[in-house]
Amino acid sequence: MSYDRTLTRVETYFDKTATRTWERLTSDAPVSKIRETVRRGRDGMRAHILSRLPDDLRGARILDAGCGAGQMTAELAARGADVVAVDISPSLVGIAEARLPIDLKGRVTFASGDMLDDGLGRFDHVVAMDSLIYYSDEDIARALHRLSDRTASSIVFTVAPRTPLLMTMWRVGKLFPRSDRSPTMIPHCPNRLSRALDTVGVPGTLTPLERITSGFYISQAMEHAA
Repeated sequence: MSYDRTLTRVETYFDKTATRTWERLTSDAPVSKIRETVRRGRDGMRAHILSRLPDDLRGARILDAGCGAGQMTAELAARGADVVAVDISPSLVGIAEARLPIDLKGRVTFASGDMLDDGLGRFDHVVAMDSLIYYSDEDIARALHRLSDRTASSIVFTVAPRTPLLMTMWRVGKLFPRSDRSPTMIPHCPNRLSRALDTVGVPGTLTPLERITSGFYISQAMEHAA
């Protein structure tokens, strides 16, 4: 499935089907035990991604690629960054904008659309938490190529790791009709992703970072630096 087709499917899912679920998951509202493990996992991954950036981000322009309900956006802005927060789902962007503390609003520009849009400008850093997990090695490599051309320092992103459990879930998920399932995470391993970057001609270094596992949440952080 091409990047554009996957992007459309992700937009439909998050903007039409799962908005209320994600609004609740990313709040303090009570959730099921399963979703609580996902919430904890996402909190842990967000903290790890933020640990890869300077504590003082004053003067830095950062792209929050796939900002969702805006938790990462708010923390980046609180560190002093000028943040461009973009998501394919206008509904989630609306939630993120409404939740942003009033004292941080001057630091954030919200946009709905493709996180790879060249019109978003140039950045010092890019963070993309769980927003590339539905794409193939080749699509991720092309995405990093487009982003790296406009990024002075690092791109920190996540993928679904290629573990036996996730591979089983991926194969089982493919048995269901497309209309009956959410976008499917594609498991990756760092070596294959590195080869895809070499094939596309992406300069720089790809480094595996921490893997977070919390119940039904499994995610691998990666960092690409020029």
